[in-house]
Amino acid sequence: MPFLMPSGIFVVLVLFVLANSIRVLREYERAVVFRLGRYVGTRGPGLIILVPFVERMVRISLRTVAMDVPPQDVITRDNVSVKVNAVLYFRVVEPANAVIDVEDFLFATSQLAQTTVRSVVGQAELDEILAERDKLNTRIQSILDEATDPWGIKVSMVELKDVDLPMEMKRAMARQAEAERERRSKVIHAQGEYQAAEKLSDAAKIIEIHPIALQLRYLQALTEIAAENNSTTLFPLPIDLLTPFLDAKKNQAG
Repeated sequence: MPFLMPSGIFVVLVLFVLANSIRVLREYERAVVFRLGRYVGTRGPGLIILVPFVERMVRISLRTVAMDVPPQDVITRDNVSVKVNAVLYFRVVEPANAVIDVEDFLFATSQLAQTTVRSVVGQAELDEILAERDKLNTRIQSILDEATDPWGIKVSMVELKDVDLPMEMKRAMARQAEAERERRSKVIHAQGEYQAAEKLSDAAKIIEIHPIALQLRYLQALTEIAAENNSTTLFPLPIDLLTPFLDAKKNQAG
């Protein structure tokens, strides 16, 4: 019995040491290893062995992170108050820098994204924010990627999701859109009238050259009226037939 106690303690000690020295990292993970506080390298993926009580590691994921940027109150360059939120896609490309050069790279990236969104959107006008969102996305992504590069982070994409306008601005934009549609309607109607007048002018010139065309048009109109089963039939009478009677009346009056 006295010989079993040291053996049991030894087995427990060996298991404890192995548990603290063997690590298994997934394909998308890396271990930033420190030996007595000094950085000694990045290891993984797979099985790695740490020196017990001497080496410590920080596990870092290399997968792309989709981070939501909370709604930001922004005043645009043309003095319109809007709320803008976005989504940020980034990943760690240098695990050692993400651990050594910044205390919490997730928190730091989130704060930097919020201030950058406010700054870039505040330099644009409302029409640019609504119509040229891709341009703003590219500008924000470029600024964030340059600022986070020392931290070993690569910003791959930034997308502005929603632009929330005040209710008064929405009403004003609705009135503007309605006025624009009414203007286009009047322009299209005027263009139609102009084109119709041109065609009528061309038809009058043809009839002037060929007077018989007017008689044919009268007969066609009569055919169309008769096809409607009306009780009253209107027969178009050329003015030229009444001209002799009118002349005779004038002569009698003279």
